[in-house]
Amino acid sequence: MTTTTIDYRSARSWLTLAVFLVVVIGVGGFIGSQSTPGTWFENLAKPPFNPPSWVFAPVWTILYVMIAIAGWRIWMARPNSPAMGLWVAQMLANWLWSPVWFTAHLLWGAFAIIIVMLGLIIGFILVARKTDTIAAWLFVPYLAWVSFATLLNFSIAILN
Repeated sequence: MTTTTIDYRSARSWLTLAVFLVVVIGVGGFIGSQSTPGTWFENLAKPPFNPPSWVFAPVWTILYVMIAIAGWRIWMARPNSPAMGLWVAQMLANWLWSPVWFTAHLLWGAFAIIIVMLGLIIGFILVARKTDTIAAWLFVPYLAWVSFATLLNFSIAILN
């Protein structure tokens, strides 16, 4: 099935999109609420390009919506595809990063996770573009943000 033959307006499609949005935003929000920065993070030395704390929640909310839509589009086109496998893997890595960083305080462990996540995001873009170019393009802002976050993670780990 190609994206040109998918009826994105069907009830099944809208329900599937709703599930993707609820799971991605819901799990991401829950993990974020359970692994808050707190005083540990406030006391870390940070590079001058560290954004203010208020930036993270709106950026991640927008990115999670885009990630969910990309996953939904691939699911609708080819649910058992390598692109879907990469989407799931990057999502698991994404959800793992915050507890490792903010709860376990493992700066280098989180760096290892974010490097894997970066590779999975790139892999998703490269593989998904063959099935659904819109899904691939939806991951480009995510790639940019995680690239920046990787630099930030590395810089904070070096400084501390």
